[in-house]
This record gives sequence, C-alpha cells and structure tokens, in this order.
Amino acid sequence: MPTQKPAIIMISQVYVPDPASVGQHMHDAAAELVRRGWRVIVYASARGYQDSSVRYPSRETIDGVEVRRLGLSSFGKRAMPIRVLAGVLFLLQAIVRGLFAKNVQCVFVSTSPPFTGVFGTVLARLKRAALFFWVMDLNPDQFIQTGAIGAKHPAAIAFDAGNRVTLRRSDGVVALDRFMAELVNRKVGVGDRMSILPPWPHEDHVEPVEHADNDFRTQHGLDGKFVVMYSGNHGMTTPVTTVLDAALKLQHRDDLVFMFIGGGVGKADVRRVIAEHAPKNIIDLPYQPFDRLRYSLSAADLHVVTMVDEVVGCIHPCKVYGAMAVGRPILFVGPRPSHVTDLLDGQDVGWHVAHGDAAGCAEQIEAVAALPPERLREMGDNARAYVDERYTQARLLGEFCDAVERAIRCRHPTTEATSPSPDASQTRG
Repeated sequence: MPTQKPAIIMISQVYVPDPASVGQHMHDAAAELVRRGWRVIVYASARGYQDSSVRYPSRETIDGVEVRRLGLSSFGKRAMPIRVLAGVLFLLQAIVRGLFAKNVQCVFVSTSPPFTGVFGTVLARLKRAALFFWVMDLNPDQFIQTGAIGAKHPAAIAFDAGNRVTLRRSDGVVALDRFMAELVNRKVGVGDRMSILPPWPHEDHVEPVEHADNDFRTQHGLDGKFVVMYSGNHGMTTPVTTVLDAALKLQHRDDLVFMFIGGGVGKADVRRVIAEHAPKNIIDLPYQPFDRLRYSLSAADLHVVTMVDEVVGCIHPCKVYGAMAVGRPILFVGPRPSHVTDLLDGQDVGWHVAHGDAAGCAEQIEAVAALPPERLREMGDNARAYVDERYTQARLLGEFCDAVERAIRCRHPTTEATSPSPDASQTRG
C-alpha cells in the first residue's frame, strides 16, 4: 500500500465560497500548500457565516484542497450565545474527524471561531503533530477593550488562559502587524517562532477598473458622482458611525455619494440612519460576489477604513489592502499610532481623522473631493505601487507557507512535502 501523503489539517469555521475574508485567505494558504505537495484537509462549516440559510456541499475538492463541511456549526450571527454554541459544536466535530485522519503532520488553526486554538492544541497533542497558529485577531482582548466583558470575567480569564496554552504549544505563530505581535508577546514570549505577515490582497479580484469601463457605477447611478466607500465587515471594532454622521452633514452636496457595502452588526447603524433621515446620498449594499469585487471597489473615488482606538493590536484592518490594490486613496478614521497610520505616513496615499470627529471627517471629505482628478490619481497610483512593492500575494503567501513548513520541521525535522498533486490545479473535484 502506498504511503499516505503528509497531511495538514486546517480548522476554519469559514471557508470559500463563503465571502468572508478569513475564508478566502485560508483557502489561498491551503491551495498553495497543496501546490507544494502537502495533503490539506479543511474542516469548515456547512452553512454560511453571515447567512446561516446558505448551505455548502458536505464534501468537495477545491484547488486540490479536501474540504469537509460540518453540520450544526453555524446558526448565524444573531446573538453571542448562539455563535458560541455553534463554534463549540463545530470544533468538537472537527477534533473527532481529525482523529481519524492519517499521517497528520500539522494542525493549522486561526481565530474563527475565536477559541479554535485550544481545541487545535488538543488535536495536535493527540496526533503528535505540529501546531500552527494564525492570529487574525486577539480575544478576549478585543471583547475587553470594547466593553463587551470585563477583564475579571470568568470567560475572559479562561479565554486568555487558553490563548497562553496555545501560544506555548505552537511551533509557528503569525501575527498580522507589529502592534498585534507586541500584544501576543506580552502573553507569551514567542521568540523566533513568530512571523509578522499582513494578509495579502486578492490581486486576481482587485485590479483597478476605470470609471468609464465600470458597469457597477452605471448600475448604481454613480456616473458624475464622487463616491466615498466603506466596503467590508461593519463590526463593533470597525464602526461606520463617524462616516454616517459626516454623510448627514453633507446631504446638501448632490455630487457626493456614500456607499456602505458588506455585512455585520454595524449594518444596523446604516439602516437606522436611512430609516430616520432618508438621505439621498447614502447607498446600502450587501457583500458583493467575489468575482465582482474589482468593480465594486474600483467604483470608489475614496475608500474609508475605520477602527476604534481601543483595539489597536487586537484586530487588523485588512480592508485597506483591497482599497490600495485598486488604486484609490484612503481616509482612515481611527487611532494614531496604528498599522494604517504606519501605511499612511510618508507614502502619500491618504488622510487620517479621529474616530468620532464627524465634523472633521466631513471637512476632510470635502477637501478631498475638491482636489484635481490628476492629484487623486497620483495618490491612487502611489497606493497601488506600494501594494505592488510590499504586499503582493505571491510574496506574502510564499513567506506565509514558508512559515508553516518551518513550524512542521520544528516538530518533525525529517518531514518534507511530496511532489505536487497532479490535480491540484482543478477547481472542484
């Protein structure tokens, strides 16, 4: 009987074709590891992350990745207890399924659901496998900083203890920016097991589209308008309230349109403002299909990225890369210093205002809209060039998978990937 390929188990409640960013990035990493010769098995939810009525096939192969979707693992995002229950049920199923997988060399976990690391640690110990931890956000830190729970709450204490156990056991850890790495190292000194790598933009889906060639703008009546766009998750830590208040202050400007695209709990704020004020300058849209992302993002003249002050290091503002990749300048509404202000400083790609400063936000948007088109294009070109130089998918994804393989060699020094699978390029099996 032929020897089974060395396997990597990836545990992620969200996975493609679900539109959530974490699932897209997990798939990129999984597909690249398959290309390098690993067998990759992904345990994911059988239902949609935002919309639990969406069902996905229980078994399929995508780009050579073996996807196994588990039931009773997503009930939507209506309430935290329901989300916690779904997460626990999902992880219990993943561990049971993972116990039967053959020749497992690595258990790869992220933070979706947030306590995946603890369960992954158990599975890695039982399988005597390496543990790789992709820190996409930090909890309970995020919950504590936003006031959702207190630092002395039993759940926070247990959660933090679980993180420390995971970090001590991990053979490789990736944090998304220097602020997140600092918070991680305060919990446990990770040392040379730590890599700092931001998530990569999806270049195949975020190339620039000129306004004149963009049917998205025509479809939504944006021709001749200056479009200010927020695209992505509307979360508690990435609120759009400052931008909404600025939009209300600018209702007299017929040439300015504010678009809010995506989902999340913060969508309630958008819908409340629309219901109460019926503003003609605000457009609310759901997440757009992934193959339409280049058109929706390119429809903007100015992209907005937001963050509350308290969560620097707890979350990473991934949406900034897509905006820069389509060659649009950035307005950051959030704290300084932070990862986004690190990007803005010295790069001539955008502006910064404080969260909560609606008047300053409105003033800055008017000033940007008054700039000559060639100046906006220059700043957009700067943004695109910066991404092309520092944040290409090929470079970051390559470095990321190098980190995964280093973690495996740390635990299993003689293990190497086999030759790439002949069907690794197939979209679905």
